[in-house]
Amino acid sequence: MKSIQEFGVLPTNEASVNAQNLQKAIDWATASGAALYIEPVEVPYPIEGGIILKKNVSLVGANGPTPRGTRHPDAKRPVGSVFNITDDSQPFIVVESGTRIEGIQFWYSEQELEDPAKIIPYPPTIQLNKTAFTQGVKLSDLTFYGEYVAMDFNADPKFKCELILIEHCYGYPLSGEFIRIDYCYDIPRFLHCHVNPAIMREIGYRFSKAVIDSVVDRKTFAYSVNHTDNAQLMDVFTFATWGGIHLGSESYGQLTNFNLDCVAVGIYKEGANTKNRNWQIAQGSIIANAGNTLEETRPIIIEGQGHTAISNVEAFSGGNGALTNLEKSYDFLWVKGDKRLTVSLFGCRMRNYTAAEPLTVDNPNAVIQAVACVDHAEELYNRIIQPNK
Repeated sequence: MKSIQEFGVLPTNEASVNAQNLQKAIDWATASGAALYIEPVEVPYPIEGGIILKKNVSLVGANGPTPRGTRHPDAKRPVGSVFNITDDSQPFIVVESGTRIEGIQFWYSEQELEDPAKIIPYPPTIQLNKTAFTQGVKLSDLTFYGEYVAMDFNADPKFKCELILIEHCYGYPLSGEFIRIDYCYDIPRFLHCHVNPAIMREIGYRFSKAVIDSVVDRKTFAYSVNHTDNAQLMDVFTFATWGGIHLGSESYGQLTNFNLDCVAVGIYKEGANTKNRNWQIAQGSIIANAGNTLEETRPIIIEGQGHTAISNVEAFSGGNGALTNLEKSYDFLWVKGDKRLTVSLFGCRMRNYTAAEPLTVDNPNAVIQAVACVDHAEELYNRIIQPNK
């Protein structure tokens, strides 16, 4: 690998100069498929946005994910392979096909920490190319400090994306959106990702309770997928976002080993047909307590068409001093709409809801079976619900 410092990307440069020089390095690397090394530094590289990571190029840093931050021994700033982004006019980097970003920290040093009214709505840190097909992108071992939207893979329907792999990434987006992907017609994967407002604890920075509440109030989801084939979500975590995971009406796949903590809505699953708008959801925990009202606070919501198989998923609620919350949820599962859909539940533990029943069924055509579940009284819960029965 060639160091970006060989191309004049230096911690002592102006942000505009570093952006120009990094782009020159990428332009050089695209022909050979070279990797550029983000050499570790004591003072993060100041840099503007608008970078295009052209085909075949890798940006590789020295860091694994740093979920509480790295810190200089004598100053409150991260060290290592760190970009200090201050540009609020354009995405930091747009990725093309066959690219990789790995082992890097992204620091928005001017982001507001205390006053929600002063939050800077930065464009996405990483965004796919919306004017061409983007295929085969790997994002790994990345940490985001103060971002607004971390990773935007919402493609234009005319330029779909494919085979997007995102793993071991950490941050706390102040929009509430960490990863969003749309029109990905070969398998997207979100693996081992973590959203938490304590992301800068080691550096010595924290978000105020008012800022965290404002993130929840945006009513967005930390993870969103739609128009996808067989999406894979495994070992994903969020804390203090309004929604955990949105499974859009034109998606299907598997969601396993997850924890959605201090959310208003844990999982919101839709479906646009009965053939393959199906999700298998297993081995997870949801703490739904952060809605403004009980009626808004639901661990799982299902509507539309298709099948949802839920196994070994538990929900419980309680208080948490990091954000304003209700300490409980309305129910465990809300099924709504008027189209026929099917739901199976097995081995689910349901606690701290206030409704008389853990399942709220406002869809007269829903077919639901719960087997070997446990309700909030710690009693076995087995139930079959069918239209007109």
